[in-house]
Amino acid sequence: MNTLPETLRRLRNERSVTQEQVGEAILVSGSLIAAFEQGRLVPQSDTARRLDEFLGSGKRIQQLAAEAAEAREQARERRRLAQAAWFRPWTQLEESATTLRYYELGVIPGLLQTEDYARSVLDSGLRGAREIEEQLAVRMERQAVVLDREDPPVCVFMMDIGAVRSAHPTIAKAQLERLLAESERYRTFVHVVPDGVGMHPGRSVSFALASLDNGGLAGYVEDLFEGRVITDSPRVTGLDRAWHSINALALNVFQTRDLIRGMVRAL
Repeated sequence: MNTLPETLRRLRNERSVTQEQVGEAILVSGSLIAAFEQGRLVPQSDTARRLDEFLGSGKRIQQLAAEAAEAREQARERRRLAQAAWFRPWTQLEESATTLRYYELGVIPGLLQTEDYARSVLDSGLRGAREIEEQLAVRMERQAVVLDREDPPVCVFMMDIGAVRSAHPTIAKAQLERLLAESERYRTFVHVVPDGVGMHPGRSVSFALASLDNGGLAGYVEDLFEGRVITDSPRVTGLDRAWHSINALALNVFQTRDLIRGMVRAL
């Protein structure tokens, strides 16, 4: 039986139209059509309906999309169960948040890590090869769930310059190029806190904040042993204030890109 990506490619080729033309016809980007054809994403129901209408395929794409979405959800649940129990509440918030803000002191944020960089973070000498690969798959799936969905949240990634410099030289260039690419992504903003800004609340801790569609705000902090979601109003307010005080010291998105491009050229 033909898969959804195969069916989409075949129907598009039969009509002799490009991915960009399909996207324009159904009011999405050509890159999103490419993601469907590569199997990286599954069309939502309304998008699948518009694809069927444009490609004249009855309800075939809607049926395949529903089957693919169910299979993906089952696989996602298996991967979710492979996550540490204390981390699952935060990933659930990531999947439903309208805005996500991350501050990282020592490493590139997990949602922006290349596979090689993520593997180097996970390979601390305390995990076996199988566990590393399982956790790596979970992390890559998490990236796709948050960043690649049709209506992604606004994501603001702020990191200390030490985090940007953290990659081993053999993988640094690819990771820096990934940061540049992500900084150009729709609704994604990348900032670096440079050297010489003095003391600030982020000198001792990394944290994240999620704005929810009900107007709520939740935070997340992590230590050596586990992480925890923060919902207590005074503490969430404290994290929010800390975020703004650090953000005031960060380079803007254009300065950040210039800095990272310079680091890439130096490698």
